This record gives sequence, structure tokens and C-alpha cells, in this order.
Amino acid sequence: MQQLEAQEVSLHKVFSSDYDFRIPDYQRPYAWEVEQATQLLNDLEEALERGTDEPYFLGSIVLVKAKGNATAEVIDGQQRLTTLTILLALLRDLTDDPELRSDLDKLVTEPGNKVRRLDPRPRLTLRSRDAGFFQQYVQTTGATETLRTLKEGALPTDAQKSVQRNAKALHAILADWSEERRLDLVQMLGERTFLVVVSTPDLDSAHRIFSVMNSRGLDLSPTDIFKSHIIGALDAQTSQECARKWEDAEEALGRDDFADLFLHLRMVFAMKRAERELLKEFPEQVLSHYLPGKAEAFVNDVVVPYADAYVQIRDANYAAASGAEQVNAWFKRLQQVDNNDWRPAALWALRNHGDDPAWLDRFFAALERLSASMFLRRVYTTPRVTRYAELLRELDAGKGLDAPSFGLTDAEKAETLARLNGDIYLVTKTRKYVLLRLDEMLAGKPGVSYDHPLITVEHVLPQNPKRGSQWLRLFTDEQRERWIHRLGNLVLLNRSKNSYAQNYDFIEKKAKYFTGRHGVSTFALTSQVLQHQDWTPELLQKRQRRLVGLLADEWDL
Repeated sequence: MQQLEAQEVSLHKVFSSDYDFRIPDYQRPYAWEVEQATQLLNDLEEALERGTDEPYFLGSIVLVKAKGNATAEVIDGQQRLTTLTILLALLRDLTDDPELRSDLDKLVTEPGNKVRRLDPRPRLTLRSRDAGFFQQYVQTTGATETLRTLKEGALPTDAQKSVQRNAKALHAILADWSEERRLDLVQMLGERTFLVVVSTPDLDSAHRIFSVMNSRGLDLSPTDIFKSHIIGALDAQTSQECARKWEDAEEALGRDDFADLFLHLRMVFAMKRAERELLKEFPEQVLSHYLPGKAEAFVNDVVVPYADAYVQIRDANYAAASGAEQVNAWFKRLQQVDNNDWRPAALWALRNHGDDPAWLDRFFAALERLSASMFLRRVYTTPRVTRYAELLRELDAGKGLDAPSFGLTDAEKAETLARLNGDIYLVTKTRKYVLLRLDEMLAGKPGVSYDHPLITVEHVLPQNPKRGSQWLRLFTDEQRERWIHRLGNLVLLNRSKNSYAQNYDFIEKKAKYFTGRHGVSTFALTSQVLQHQDWTPELLQKRQRRLVGLLADEWDL
């Protein structure tokens, strides 16, 4: 049974030689935003203004720490400890009182003690990637002034940028305070501010404690917990290298996309729909293949290559000697679907066939066809994910491009065609996807994309023709009802709707509404409309047949 300790510790004892705080490399980086840092100072200020002698609690921290040993790995509380260190360093550098500056510096940095055999060291050591920066620009006396002048864009990590932003924000508040008021804050911090320190010598126990505690900090994500198990299973030299690779991958994707990657990895490995939360399923379905004994392989063979594949898919930046343009075009098309359930199959393909762009071109053509059909048919989540899971099982079994799940049944083809032939404008989620897909085909430019902040779907025959309009003479009520929302009557515009201009007669509408600011519309689908002199039911019927036919051929319907 591992010994557990929980006690209230005053801040001046927290920042003393009793604790040598270390942020393990498996932890996520410092990530508090300005709002959270200034909220901490605001809470302290409110406690100061109450003017009582009541103790003020700043929350709890969870440590892996053996009794009698100062070394303390921080499992929960990094954000708070780092922000408090920044605050103490700013107070140190703002004071003109040498004695106060020295006292505050001792809270930030252990000065050393020959009698007690203590070497000088920072009270808090961040992850190896940011520790040198933090010591140079925060924990060194007078350094926060230089920190505030650094160019944020030149800082290499998000953690360092957060440190600088928060230092500038806290300094802006504290600099407006009088020296006396800042001294009052320092004395409150030293005399009646406490943290609840929970410590155990066992890492797993610390994680269990953390998971049930209500922390004021940013919660560890499941990926942070997985990282602790993987990196914690390695020797010191290997763990540092693997932690660097892990963090490079997380930086490249961003925290949210990195979390999504692990959801997709669970699907790639398990090849079935999730039944429980990731924190429970991932260790069983994925990590169990690598722990114990193969932790380094998980980083090198899973995290690094799959993160790279994720970036290629997300940013459509696959590279190859030839054929890359076609592959990236598929990525752009798939990204317009309203779900990411296709991504595990895409990741599998890049991981296993990334060096074969011709194979990838055929694979993603099949994947986009399947994805588009389910999108148009509004297949809901469970059967959609089940279909992709079956596809992954077939791919794992070596069926490749002949995987049966790629195929569409006659019923699925018929329903997809019916959706394309129906009132597609009324299906808000799918209409722009279909029109952009058509526009790309008409333009003859694979994966064409437009740098427009706004793209709208518009009617040629208006929804509400004005009285006396030419539209009322050309179309009967029945014809208008039949054609108004169908594919043949729709175009793309790069402007917001104008309810009055929408009702212009055809010639005027072409001149004033369907042309861009600098001439003909940039959309091939729209510029084709400009070639016609009138807009009639007969023309609409031909256009409808042609446009649906293009998609039917493309998707083999």
C-alpha cells in the first residue's frame, strides 16, 4: 500500500527547499491564457481587500514525492505553480526595496546552503524544452523586463508564448499598484495563502487521485495520461528523446487535433465503434500492444508517422515526385463533408501506402465516393461509423482497393441519385458540397478551392418573383414548384444574399447579380449560366440532366 499524504501548506513553505518541483516531460506544456492568469491575481486581490486574517486557499496540487525527499514530480498543478512563479518574479523585479527583492528571489530560486548541502537551483523546473527559457527570463533577478520586450513570434514554443503573454498582462496590473499595495500582497502570499498538497510516491496512485479531484487548473487530457504511461516506461535518455518527438507532433497538430488523432488511432487499431470513453478503451485496444517493453516503438511507429499523416490530410500537403496534386485534391473534397469519420481509413492508407501516390489516388476516389454517398443520404452516426469500421477490417485483412465496404448497393446508388435529383437546396448541409464538387468538375481543376470568405448558394429562378415579373410568364406555378430548389437552378456566389436583387429578371440578374466585382463570376458553375440568353423550363431540364449525369458518372451511380 503506497503512503498518501495530504496537507495544507503555506505558500512560503511551498516555495522553499522542502520542494524541488519538476514538470515531467510527459506532461503537457504550460497553457494558461491571460484570462486565467489575471483571474488568479484578481482572486488574490479580492482576498487582500477583504482585509481579514482568514487563510486563503489557492486550490490543490498533486505530486509524486517520496517522504523526506524534496524532488516532486507535478502531476496536477503545473499551471498554478508556473503562474505563481511568474507573479513572484514580477513582484521581485518591481520593488525598489533590496531586502524585499532578496526575500522574493528566494521564493523563486533556491539560493543554496553549504551547511545543508543545497546547491542553487530554481524552485520550479519546467519541461526540458522550456526550462532554460523560464530560468533565463523569469527566475533570474531582473529578467522579467527583458521577457516583456521579446518578440512573441520569435519564441519557439506555445508554452513560452503563454509565459510571456501572462507576464505582460500581470505586469500591466501590478505596475499600476503602489509599492505599499504590492507589499501587502506579498505579505498575504507569505502569511495566509495556502495550497493543499497531495503527494504519493506512486505515479499510478497520483493519476487516480488527480482523476477524482476538482482542480482549478486545465485538466489533463487523455493524451497526457497516455503520454505519462509511455514516457514513464522508458529510461531517462530514451524518455527525453521520445518526449521531444511526442511534443513536436503535438505542436504540429495543435492540442485539439492531437486529441482527435488519438480518437482516430483507437478506430484504426480496434476497427470497431467506440463503446466507452477513450481513457478506458485506448489502453486496452492500443497501448496494450506496446506496454510493457515497446513504449519507444509506440512513439516512433505510431505517434510520429500518424501525426505526420494527419497533418498531410488536414493541410492537403502530401508530397511525392508525381501524383501528389490528385491526392491532395481528394483531401480537399473530403474535408467538405460534415464529419471526420472517414479519417481513420485515410490515416491507415497514408501510413501503409504513403509512398504510392497512384494507389492513394484510387483509394481516396473510392473513399470519397462512399463518404459523399453517405453524406447525401444523411446516414446517421452509428451505421456510418460501423461501415468505416468494416472497411478498416477489410483493409487490415489485405483486401485493399477491392474491399467490399467501398461498394454501393443498388439501393444506395438509387437513393443517392434521388437525393441529387430532389430539392437539394432545402438540404442545407449537403447543397454546397454538391455544387462545389460540380464546379470543380466543370472548371477542370482537381481540388480547386476559392479564397473567398463567403460562398453562398443562390437561385437563378427566384423563390419569390415580383408581380409582373418575366418569371411569372415563363414558368407556371407548377413548373416553379418543380424546379425552384433543384440542382439545375442553383449557382454559387462569393457574396451575401441581396433579397431585392434576387428577384431581378434574368437579363438584369445576370448583369447585376451573377457577375463579380471585376467581371464574370469566378465559379464555373455560375459563369455557364451567363452564356444563356433566357432561362426556361426546357433549359432547366437539360441542365439538370447534365449536372446530375456528371455526378452520376463521377460516383458510378
